[in-house]
Amino acid sequence: MEPVFVHFDEVRPFELAEGVIGRPLFGEGAMLNVIEFEPGATVPLHSHPHEQLGLVLRGMQALVVDDVAHELGPMEGYVLPGGVEHSAYCGPDGALVLDVFRPVRDDYRDRWESESA
Repeated sequence: MEPVFVHFDEVRPFELAEGVIGRPLFGEGAMLNVIEFEPGATVPLHSHPHEQLGLVLRGMQALVVDDVAHELGPMEGYVLPGGVEHSAYCGPDGALVLDVFRPVRDDYRDRWESESA
């Protein structure tokens, strides 16, 4: 793989859930996803085999794990091991979140590439 340099404002977004868009950057073994939550947006309960690390950059994002809401503000982060069921919601001002997945989420790559066609 060759080095890649991007400005995330120029990365084409794709919809993750209603009111939630991601701007991905794919490496060989891991990926970044800059996620914009509209005010009040939610992500339904789900799980995936990928390890997920995140950092809230703006606003508030809550991750719900085992029915416990963990509300995170700017510069607060998390690690979710693969297979952990979770959902998310954000506050009234929305949120900007940086997620890292290892390994690469091929389902995200496939959706992102198919939406460019």
